[in-house]
Amino acid sequence: MLKSMTGFGRCEETDGLRKITVEIKSVNHRYFDMNIRMPKKLNFFEAAIRNLVKNYAQRGKIDMFITYEDLTEGASSLKCNEALAAEYLAKFKSLADNLGVDNDIRVSTFLRCPEVFSMDEQSIDEDALWSLLEKAVKGACEKFVETRIAEGEALKVDLLQKLDLIYENVLFIEERSPEVIKEYRQKLYDKVSELLENTQIDESRILTEVTIYADRICVDEEMVRLKTHIEAIKTALSSGDGIGRKLDFLAQELNREANTTLSKSNDISISDRAIDIKTDIEKIREQVQNIE
Repeated sequence: MLKSMTGFGRCEETDGLRKITVEIKSVNHRYFDMNIRMPKKLNFFEAAIRNLVKNYAQRGKIDMFITYEDLTEGASSLKCNEALAAEYLAKFKSLADNLGVDNDIRVSTFLRCPEVFSMDEQSIDEDALWSLLEKAVKGACEKFVETRIAEGEALKVDLLQKLDLIYENVLFIEERSPEVIKEYRQKLYDKVSELLENTQIDESRILTEVTIYADRICVDEEMVRLKTHIEAIKTALSSGDGIGRKLDFLAQELNREANTTLSKSNDISISDRAIDIKTDIEKIREQVQNIE
């Protein structure tokens, strides 16, 4: 199944004690590049999350956002380190006496003193937490893959249409090329006849000139390779996912043959078709950059 590298998925899961929401989105990238934003208490699971996502995506710049909400009451309690607060108070009094300043200490002052107050959270069941997190990540990834497949199939249809247009132009050039040589031969014969008037024309010399011209403008090899690359791309599009790099290479090869054809062309109709081929190839090259 052909996949685009652009996708989005969202999933929300709860077990009554906590709620986890996972959002994942991606754009095209040459490699697998993943960034995860989540609460610190979930950092322990980062490696497992990355390994899980790799089952759903091979390439792309992927951003994942995870939010966590504890639904239990009394999940954490405020603790006060009174011994530490007493030490702070003693230091404040000593400092006031030594410097001769007023000791204006209030209870609120201790809120700015590190580690006097802290939140004591209940212990977390890591297995239960991972079970819920894994379910949410999988749910988001499945929807994420669905959007990638949908766009990938749209890309496939568009690419096949452009390949058919290129193929039609290739057939035109194949049919037109022999006619160009015939026209050149006739023009050369007429020109020589005009110059020599009643003098007998050397047919072998005409044939030699035509042969040299035909060899210079011959694009038979280019047309064969263009058709071969077109068939290779069509085969790849039907073979499955993970073909982005291969398609990129084949598109470059298409462009190489089109450039050679255009450089050899000495006929306006062939040049126009070669330009049309190059235009469609450029569109293909842009499209395949977004295929996984």
